[in-house]
Amino acid sequence: MKTGQISVQSENIFPIIKKFLYTDQEIFVRELVSNAVDATKKIQTLSRIGEYSGDVEDLKVEVSIDEKKKTLTISDYGVGMTEDEIEKYITQLAFSGATEFVEQWKDKEPEQMIGHFGLGFYSAFMVAKEVTIVSKSYKEKATAVKWNCDGTTSYSLDKGKRKKRGTDVILHLTDEDAETYLSQWKVKELLKKYCGFLPIPIEFEKETINNTNPLWAKKPSELKQEDYKTFFEELYPMQEAPLFHIHINTDFPFNLTGVLYFPKINQALDNRKDRVQLYSNQVFVTEDVKDVLPEFLVLLQGVVDSPDIPLNVSRSALQSDSNVKKITAHISKKVSDKLSEIFKKDRADYESKWEYLDLIVKYGMLSDEKFADRMKDHCLLKTTSDKLHTVQEWIDHAKANQTDKNGDTIVLYTTDAKAQHMSVKEVQEAGYEVVVLDGPLDVHFTGFAEGKYEKVKFKCVDSEPVNKLIEKEENIESVLEKEQQEALEGAVKSLVNEAAFDVKMESLPPQQDLLSIHRNEWERRMEEYSKMGQSMPFGDLGMKKHTLIVNTNHELASKVLAKSEEERKEILQHYLDLSMLSKNLLQGEGLENFIAKAKNFIQA
Repeated sequence: MKTGQISVQSENIFPIIKKFLYTDQEIFVRELVSNAVDATKKIQTLSRIGEYSGDVEDLKVEVSIDEKKKTLTISDYGVGMTEDEIEKYITQLAFSGATEFVEQWKDKEPEQMIGHFGLGFYSAFMVAKEVTIVSKSYKEKATAVKWNCDGTTSYSLDKGKRKKRGTDVILHLTDEDAETYLSQWKVKELLKKYCGFLPIPIEFEKETINNTNPLWAKKPSELKQEDYKTFFEELYPMQEAPLFHIHINTDFPFNLTGVLYFPKINQALDNRKDRVQLYSNQVFVTEDVKDVLPEFLVLLQGVVDSPDIPLNVSRSALQSDSNVKKITAHISKKVSDKLSEIFKKDRADYESKWEYLDLIVKYGMLSDEKFADRMKDHCLLKTTSDKLHTVQEWIDHAKANQTDKNGDTIVLYTTDAKAQHMSVKEVQEAGYEVVVLDGPLDVHFTGFAEGKYEKVKFKCVDSEPVNKLIEKEENIESVLEKEQQEALEGAVKSLVNEAAFDVKMESLPPQQDLLSIHRNEWERRMEEYSKMGQSMPFGDLGMKKHTLIVNTNHELASKVLAKSEEERKEILQHYLDLSMLSKNLLQGEGLENFIAKAKNFIQA
């Protein structure tokens, strides 16, 4: 039996690290500055535990550019490196000095370090044709050392000229990248984005770029409302103030801090930027937090910071982990607790915010069963008279007058109060009340609520004739004989496209329309699901088809049958046009003909 070790050829792995490890080129700024911050935090730690007695005041990281030499330099005054340490930490790929440091001193003072993988330095070669390191260790009698590499696997190591403790990382930029990364505004923008909250001052062009003690790292008891307002303005300049915030500060069973703001979200699932930012030890990771935040909370704004969120080796994406699920569940509970608190403490205030909370709460209830259970008593329905009730309150209220012959409570709703004005008015005149469900998720919410609340059904006001919406035991006989009904049905069918309309004869109260157009509740929901890009289990179900109800008890029903065929057709066509017009279905040539007839009538 023969054993051995897998050999990795450095000349093959190095280009992969340089080119493909980091998907976003500008990440090199974050990585190199983070390394400098780690070196600075190390010297602070050594000073605190008595392992270093030198000066550690006014520590900072400096970033500078030299347009003539085409260089970008990151300088720190941290622990520095000896020649041996450079060979150990720089030339050994994936050897993390931060990890080693924490392990060495963990018994005296545990310290959170940024670096974990020992690969961040090599991101420099994404923009640099050559990199120089000049470093001087904090150790007594240490001399400066200079390391240089031109992007191949060869490097040189020589004496350096640095007098002060610390490290300079000098990037000799490629001609292609020099134009971008020698721009003051660009470098400042990147530092603000990736290093805006690092715990050590970052200085560029004699200006401190970052906030070293961000609000989320402080205890909530130390803060006032004004502090949260100021921090929001720092994160999102020139944006409208949020509704309220949630401060997360957890250290068990995982470390999680952050501040989430509830913005004024309109009824739209937009894809705007400026949402929640993910940090790890105050290092910016990403704005794509869908794997950390519950899906329904990606519309929020603010910051989440956790060293316990597992990142991939480039710190640009999350890895699957049980901790992530726990963090997600914890954030969901914090949000529901906050909403519940507002509702119980000041319901009027909660109701005033509901316009903006509606989408998030319903989204959460649809996607998170536990959140749904916690929020079911705080989810509101708005009536056409702008009054707000919890779902259960409304069901209890509607039971008295809106229970059908099967014992089901019927919640009547409108998806567009203006477009469905005539149907809403009919329903109200019949003594019923209507709620408004006009949000992008409400078609899903109706089905969810029907499953959550026993013996409850939701029906849109224009889905059926008004007396069919809440069916009672009454049975209305038709005044027309069977032959007359068949003749009237044939006359109506001759006017419509049967692919667009399903003609149905009904014995309705005489005051209801002769012809009325309705959208079956189930088909309406299927159509809405389809619009949202969801595949239907039964394929194409003729989503655009409407039901055309013919009221055989309307006074015109018998009169029109007594007319000549031509007159009958003209009357029915006019009535059909009016019905289609009321549903915004009369378009094209049909609308043109209707307008022409109306003009002729006026002129006559």
